[in-house]
Amino acid sequence: MVYAEQLRAAELRVTRPRVAVLEAVQKNPHADTETILGEVRAVLPGVSQQAVYGILRTATAAGLVRKIQPAGLVARYETRVGDNHHHVVCRSCAAIADVDCAVGESPCLPAVHDNGFRVDEAELIFWGLCANCSTSLTS
Repeated sequence: MVYAEQLRAAELRVTRPRVAVLEAVQKNPHADTETILGEVRAVLPGVSQQAVYGILRTATAAGLVRKIQPAGLVARYETRVGDNHHHVVCRSCAAIADVDCAVGESPCLPAVHDNGFRVDEAELIFWGLCANCSTSLTS
């Protein structure tokens, strides 16, 4: 029961809805809240939308999941946390994939002018066409 251990380590109560949300995010990397809600309701039909949204907020704040929101898209969630990786997004179908950071540590891009901020993270999103959409354009 990895998820129970993660919840306890984050000093969060272990509940069936919390475990179900973490399982849904793990099973569906880069899923939106509606996809996660559907997965959770397949296991726990009575869970409310508000409960799933609240669990995602709590899990994000606790560092158990990562929320990403590329421009123009709804928020997506993943369980790959604790490393410095980026994402590539398809302009056509909105598929999202992980891209390892070339540098490996945060921030991977130094700010030319930090304006007095102590920068500890740089969010980088690559945009392009996924293999399926690229192939359909040339067919």
